[in-house]
Amino acid sequence: MAAQSHGGNRFIWQQAVPVLFGIACLFAVVVLLEILIRFGFINRFIVPTPLDIVGSFGRIIVDEHVGSRFLLTFGEALGATALLTVFGISFGVLLHRVRLIRLATETWIAAVASAPLVLMYPLFLVIFGRSALTIIMMGFVSALPPVILKTLEGLSSTRPVLINVGRSFKLTPSQLYWKILFPAALPTIFVGVRLGMIFALINIVGVEFLINFGGLGQLVNELSERYDLPGTYAAICFVILVSVVFFIVTERIEKWLRPGA
Repeated sequence: MAAQSHGGNRFIWQQAVPVLFGIACLFAVVVLLEILIRFGFINRFIVPTPLDIVGSFGRIIVDEHVGSRFLLTFGEALGATALLTVFGISFGVLLHRVRLIRLATETWIAAVASAPLVLMYPLFLVIFGRSALTIIMMGFVSALPPVILKTLEGLSSTRPVLINVGRSFKLTPSQLYWKILFPAALPTIFVGVRLGMIFALINIVGVEFLINFGGLGQLVNELSERYDLPGTYAAICFVILVSVVFFIVTERIEKWLRPGA
Protein backbone atom coordinates (compact mmCIF):
# COMPACT_ATOMS: atom_id res chain seq x y z
CA MET A 1 0.00 0.00 0.00
CA ALA A 2 2.82 2.39 0.90
CA ALA A 3 4.58 1.58 -2.37
CA GLN A 4 1.40 2.33 -4.32
CA SER A 5 0.97 5.64 -2.48
CA HIS A 6 4.59 6.55 -3.18
CA GLY A 7 4.15 5.65 -6.84
CA GLY A 8 0.97 7.74 -7.07
CA ASN A 9 2.69 10.77 -5.52
CA ARG A 10 5.61 10.36 -7.89
CA PHE A 11 3.25 10.24 -10.89
CA ILE A 12 1.45 13.40 -9.72
CA TRP A 13 4.78 15.15 -9.23
CA GLN A 14 5.94 14.14 -12.71
CA GLN A 15 2.72 15.56 -14.14
CA ALA A 16 3.02 18.79 -12.13
CA VAL A 17 6.67 19.59 -12.90
CA PRO A 18 6.14 20.52 -16.60
CA VAL A 19 3.14 22.68 -15.69
CA LEU A 20 5.05 24.49 -12.94
CA PHE A 21 8.08 24.94 -15.20
CA GLY A 22 5.87 26.40 -17.94
CA ILE A 23 4.28 28.86 -15.47
CA ALA A 24 7.73 29.84 -14.18
CA CYS A 25 8.98 30.46 -17.74
CA LEU A 26 5.92 32.58 -18.53
CA PHE A 27 6.41 34.58 -15.34
CA ALA A 28 10.09 35.12 -16.18
CA VAL A 29 9.23 36.39 -19.67
CA VAL A 30 6.60 38.77 -18.22
CA VAL A 31 9.08 40.14 -15.66
CA LEU A 32 11.78 40.56 -18.33
CA LEU A 33 9.33 42.35 -20.62
CA GLU A 34 8.25 44.65 -17.78
CA ILE A 35 11.89 45.56 -17.09
CA LEU A 36 12.73 46.17 -20.76
CA ILE A 37 9.73 48.47 -21.17
CA ARG A 38 10.32 50.31 -17.90
CA PHE A 39 13.94 51.09 -18.84
CA GLY A 40 13.06 52.18 -22.38
CA PHE A 41 14.51 49.27 -24.35
CA ILE A 42 11.00 48.68 -25.78
CA ASN A 43 8.80 51.63 -26.69
CA ARG A 44 5.78 51.65 -24.36
CA PHE A 45 3.78 53.45 -27.07
CA ILE A 46 4.01 50.23 -29.09
CA VAL A 47 3.98 47.58 -26.35
CA PRO A 48 2.34 48.43 -22.99
CA THR A 49 3.74 47.01 -19.80
CA PRO A 50 2.35 43.66 -18.58
CA LEU A 51 1.07 45.40 -15.43
CA ASP A 52 -0.93 47.84 -17.58
CA ILE A 53 -2.35 44.93 -19.59
CA VAL A 54 -3.37 43.03 -16.45
CA GLY A 55 -4.84 46.22 -15.01
CA SER A 56 -7.07 46.64 -18.07
CA PHE A 57 -8.66 43.18 -17.72
CA GLY A 58 -11.34 44.34 -15.29
CA ARG A 59 -12.17 47.35 -17.42
CA ILE A 60 -12.70 45.44 -20.67
CA ILE A 61 -14.61 42.66 -18.90
CA VAL A 62 -17.09 45.16 -17.46
CA ASP A 63 -17.20 47.89 -20.10
CA GLU A 64 -16.66 45.88 -23.29
CA HIS A 65 -18.77 42.81 -22.39
CA VAL A 66 -15.84 40.53 -23.14
CA GLY A 67 -17.69 37.50 -21.72
CA SER A 68 -20.36 37.50 -24.43
CA ARG A 69 -17.73 38.24 -27.08
CA PHE A 70 -15.59 35.37 -25.81
CA LEU A 71 -18.55 32.99 -26.00
CA LEU A 72 -19.39 34.15 -29.53
CA THR A 73 -15.84 33.59 -30.80
CA PHE A 74 -15.68 30.29 -28.91
CA GLY A 75 -18.99 29.19 -30.46
CA GLU A 76 -17.83 30.12 -33.96
CA ALA A 77 -14.58 28.22 -33.45
CA LEU A 78 -16.51 25.26 -32.04
CA GLY A 79 -18.84 25.20 -35.06
CA ALA A 80 -15.94 25.42 -37.51
CA THR A 81 -14.04 22.69 -35.64
CA ALA A 82 -17.06 20.36 -35.67
CA LEU A 83 -17.48 20.85 -39.42
CA LEU A 84 -13.83 20.38 -40.28
CA THR A 85 -13.60 17.28 -38.06
CA VAL A 86 -16.58 15.59 -39.73
CA PHE A 87 -15.85 16.58 -43.31
CA GLY A 88 -12.04 16.58 -43.04
CA ILE A 89 -11.82 13.07 -41.60
CA SER A 90 -14.49 11.78 -43.99
CA PHE A 91 -12.68 13.16 -47.03
CA GLY A 92 -9.35 11.85 -45.75
CA VAL A 93 -10.88 8.37 -45.50
CA LEU A 94 -12.25 8.76 -49.04
CA LEU A 95 -8.80 9.68 -50.37
CA HIS A 96 -7.31 6.68 -48.63
CA ARG A 97 -9.86 4.28 -50.09
CA VAL A 98 -10.05 5.66 -53.64
CA ARG A 99 -6.57 5.95 -55.12
CA LEU A 100 -7.73 7.82 -58.22
CA ILE A 101 -9.25 10.65 -56.16
CA ARG A 102 -6.13 10.79 -53.99
CA LEU A 103 -3.80 11.13 -56.98
CA ALA A 104 -6.06 13.76 -58.54
CA THR A 105 -6.57 15.99 -55.49
CA GLU A 106 -3.84 15.48 -52.88
CA THR A 107 -1.44 18.01 -54.41
CA TRP A 108 -4.19 20.60 -54.77
CA ILE A 109 -5.27 20.15 -51.15
CA ALA A 110 -1.68 20.64 -49.98
CA ALA A 111 -1.46 23.80 -52.10
CA VAL A 112 -4.72 25.16 -50.63
CA ALA A 113 -3.29 24.64 -47.11
CA SER A 114 -0.69 27.36 -47.79
CA ALA A 115 -3.03 29.77 -49.58
CA PRO A 116 -4.21 32.97 -47.80
CA LEU A 117 -7.89 31.99 -47.90
CA VAL A 118 -8.80 34.81 -45.52
CA LEU A 119 -8.64 37.11 -48.56
CA MET A 120 -11.75 35.36 -49.88
CA TYR A 121 -13.94 36.91 -47.18
CA PRO A 122 -15.71 39.31 -49.64
CA LEU A 123 -16.96 36.27 -51.59
CA PHE A 124 -18.20 34.62 -48.39
CA LEU A 125 -19.94 37.87 -47.41
CA VAL A 126 -21.82 37.79 -50.72
CA ILE A 127 -22.80 34.12 -50.25
CA PHE A 128 -23.65 34.03 -46.54
CA GLY A 129 -24.15 37.69 -45.65
CA ARG A 130 -22.56 39.64 -42.82
CA SER A 131 -23.26 37.08 -40.12
CA ALA A 132 -21.64 34.54 -37.83
CA LEU A 133 -22.21 31.90 -40.52
CA THR A 134 -19.72 33.68 -42.79
CA ILE A 135 -17.09 33.59 -40.05
CA ILE A 136 -17.73 29.91 -39.30
CA MET A 137 -17.50 28.94 -42.97
CA MET A 138 -14.28 30.93 -43.42
CA GLY A 139 -12.76 29.11 -40.45
CA PHE A 140 -14.01 25.76 -41.74
CA VAL A 141 -12.70 26.13 -45.30
CA SER A 142 -9.30 27.46 -44.25
CA ALA A 143 -8.80 24.68 -41.67
CA LEU A 144 -9.95 21.76 -43.82
CA PRO A 145 -6.70 20.83 -45.68
CA PRO A 146 -4.55 19.87 -42.64
CA VAL A 147 -7.28 17.60 -41.27
CA ILE A 148 -7.68 15.86 -44.64
CA LEU A 149 -3.94 15.41 -45.14
CA LYS A 150 -3.25 14.21 -41.61
CA THR A 151 -6.14 11.73 -41.77
CA LEU A 152 -4.74 10.36 -45.02
CA GLU A 153 -1.24 10.22 -43.51
CA GLY A 154 -2.45 8.40 -40.41
CA LEU A 155 -4.40 5.78 -42.35
CA SER A 156 -1.60 5.27 -44.89
CA SER A 157 1.08 4.82 -42.21
CA THR A 158 -0.75 2.04 -40.35
CA ARG A 159 1.68 -0.86 -39.92
CA PRO A 160 1.00 -3.63 -42.47
CA VAL A 161 1.35 -6.29 -39.76
CA LEU A 162 -1.75 -4.93 -38.02
CA ILE A 163 -3.73 -5.03 -41.25
CA ASN A 164 -2.55 -8.60 -41.95
CA VAL A 165 -3.62 -9.69 -38.47
CA GLY A 166 -7.07 -8.21 -39.12
CA ARG A 167 -7.34 -10.01 -42.41
CA SER A 168 -6.26 -13.28 -40.78
CA PHE A 169 -9.27 -12.92 -38.48
CA LYS A 170 -11.43 -12.43 -41.61
CA LEU A 171 -12.52 -8.89 -40.69
CA THR A 172 -14.75 -7.13 -43.19
CA PRO A 173 -13.45 -3.89 -44.77
CA SER A 174 -15.69 -1.92 -42.40
CA GLN A 175 -14.42 -3.81 -39.36
CA LEU A 176 -10.84 -3.39 -40.56
CA TYR A 177 -11.32 0.38 -40.61
CA TRP A 178 -13.05 0.71 -37.24
CA LYS A 179 -11.00 -1.84 -35.30
CA ILE A 180 -7.50 -1.40 -36.78
CA LEU A 181 -6.96 1.45 -39.24
CA PHE A 182 -8.90 4.19 -37.47
CA PRO A 183 -7.54 3.51 -33.93
CA ALA A 184 -3.99 3.33 -35.30
CA ALA A 185 -4.47 6.63 -37.15
CA LEU A 186 -6.07 8.52 -34.24
CA PRO A 187 -2.85 10.19 -32.94
CA THR A 188 -2.07 11.61 -36.39
CA ILE A 189 -5.71 12.58 -36.96
CA PHE A 190 -5.74 14.56 -33.71
CA VAL A 191 -2.57 16.35 -34.80
CA GLY A 192 -4.49 17.38 -37.93
CA VAL A 193 -7.49 18.51 -35.89
CA ARG A 194 -5.27 20.64 -33.67
CA LEU A 195 -3.60 22.21 -36.71
CA GLY A 196 -7.03 22.80 -38.19
CA MET A 197 -8.17 24.50 -34.99
CA ILE A 198 -5.21 26.87 -35.18
CA PHE A 199 -6.01 27.75 -38.81
CA ALA A 200 -9.71 28.11 -37.98
CA LEU A 201 -9.19 30.39 -34.98
CA ILE A 202 -6.71 32.60 -36.83
CA ASN A 203 -9.16 33.07 -39.68
CA ILE A 204 -12.19 33.51 -37.41
CA VAL A 205 -10.57 36.28 -35.39
CA GLY A 206 -9.10 37.78 -38.58
CA VAL A 207 -12.48 37.93 -40.33
CA GLU A 208 -14.15 39.33 -37.19
CA PHE A 209 -11.49 42.05 -37.27
CA LEU A 210 -11.85 42.72 -41.00
CA ILE A 211 -15.65 42.92 -41.19
CA ASN A 212 -15.99 44.42 -37.69
CA PHE A 213 -18.55 41.83 -36.68
CA GLY A 214 -18.91 39.51 -33.75
CA GLY A 215 -16.63 38.61 -30.91
CA LEU A 216 -13.05 39.14 -29.86
CA GLY A 217 -11.78 40.12 -33.31
CA GLN A 218 -14.23 43.02 -33.40
CA LEU A 219 -13.17 43.99 -29.87
CA VAL A 220 -9.50 44.05 -30.89
CA ASN A 221 -10.46 46.24 -33.88
CA GLU A 222 -12.44 48.70 -31.74
CA LEU A 223 -9.77 48.99 -29.04
CA SER A 224 -6.96 49.43 -31.57
CA GLU A 225 -8.90 52.21 -33.32
CA ARG A 226 -9.18 53.98 -29.96
CA TYR A 227 -5.42 53.42 -29.47
CA ASP A 228 -6.19 51.64 -26.22
CA LEU A 229 -3.02 49.53 -26.26
CA PRO A 230 -3.42 47.82 -22.86
CA GLY A 231 -7.02 46.91 -23.72
CA THR A 232 -6.00 45.66 -27.18
CA TYR A 233 -3.35 43.35 -25.75
CA ALA A 234 -5.77 42.20 -23.04
CA ALA A 235 -8.31 41.29 -25.74
CA ILE A 236 -5.59 39.34 -27.56
CA CYS A 237 -4.98 37.43 -24.31
CA PHE A 238 -8.63 36.35 -24.37
CA VAL A 239 -8.13 35.10 -27.96
CA ILE A 240 -5.21 33.02 -26.69
CA LEU A 241 -7.49 31.74 -23.92
CA VAL A 242 -9.94 30.43 -26.54
CA SER A 243 -7.09 28.49 -28.15
CA VAL A 244 -5.94 27.10 -24.79
CA VAL A 245 -9.45 25.91 -23.93
CA PHE A 246 -9.77 24.16 -27.30
CA PHE A 247 -6.43 22.41 -26.90
CA ILE A 248 -7.40 21.17 -23.43
CA VAL A 249 -10.74 19.90 -24.75
CA THR A 250 -9.15 18.03 -27.68
CA GLU A 251 -6.55 16.52 -25.36
CA ARG A 252 -9.32 15.22 -23.09
CA ILE A 253 -11.23 13.81 -26.04
CA GLU A 254 -8.12 12.06 -27.34
CA LYS A 255 -7.47 10.51 -23.92
CA TRP A 256 -11.08 9.37 -23.80
CA LEU A 257 -10.84 7.75 -27.23
CA ARG A 258 -7.42 6.25 -26.47
CA PRO A 259 -7.59 5.27 -22.77
CA GLY A 260 -4.49 3.09 -23.01
CA ALA A 261 -2.33 5.83 -24.54
